[in-house]
Amino acid sequence: MRDFFIFVTMQESNIIFGIHPVIEALKSENTIDKILIQKGGDNFQEILNLANEQNIKVSFVPHQKFKKYQSKNHQGVLAYLSPVEFADFEDTVSAALKKNKESVFLLLDGLTDVRNFGSILRTAECTGVSAVIIPQQGSARVNEDMVKTSAGAVFNIPICKVNHLKDAIYFLKAHDVEMIGATEKANQSLFDAELQKPCGIVMGSEGFGIHHGIIKLLDHTYHLPMKGKTKSLNVSVAAGIFLYELCR
Repeated sequence: MRDFFIFVTMQESNIIFGIHPVIEALKSENTIDKILIQKGGDNFQEILNLANEQNIKVSFVPHQKFKKYQSKNHQGVLAYLSPVEFADFEDTVSAALKKNKESVFLLLDGLTDVRNFGSILRTAECTGVSAVIIPQQGSARVNEDMVKTSAGAVFNIPICKVNHLKDAIYFLKAHDVEMIGATEKANQSLFDAELQKPCGIVMGSEGFGIHHGIIKLLDHTYHLPMKGKTKSLNVSVAAGIFLYELCR
């Protein structure tokens, strides 16, 4: 089946073009990160059905999005292949807690910058995080830029995609994992906290932080002391401080 695939190696990812190649990729063992479909097109129902079964994000985009691929027989559809395999969330958490009762999990709520994502993965792997958990929708893609920024750490730490981050938090709390949020709006400083393990740390997006609905589910929230005029830190830097405070 792989002979039907049209792969184009780009800086950001491997891409499959065309209706039948994308269908075959969905039916195979390939890990697809995202599918783009041109608005107004047809003959995509099988792709939509298969993508829905596998919880793969599908975005309908204007024809301009395909303009740079005019030389490809894209037929109004393309799929981005992920360079890594995603781990099963529940199995990964259960195995981690069985192996280490002081496991640490990192949840990324709406992180969109791939370089921040890569930097965080690098620190997470260095600090012994058991798994990084991201939502299916609204998260930075796992692509070559992310892999490069992570210095290859992405291949040494489980990454789990879940339909909804709230469900992941409920599951973790049901397994006695204390949930912690990093937010400048918190009343208590991280350096005054008595951190317990196992725990899950939630880091928010670059622009909006942690969603309000997520914050309400957390056991504790902490901020980092800021002595300068700048109001906040880059999320990858903040994640590093939180993770190394846990190590300390």
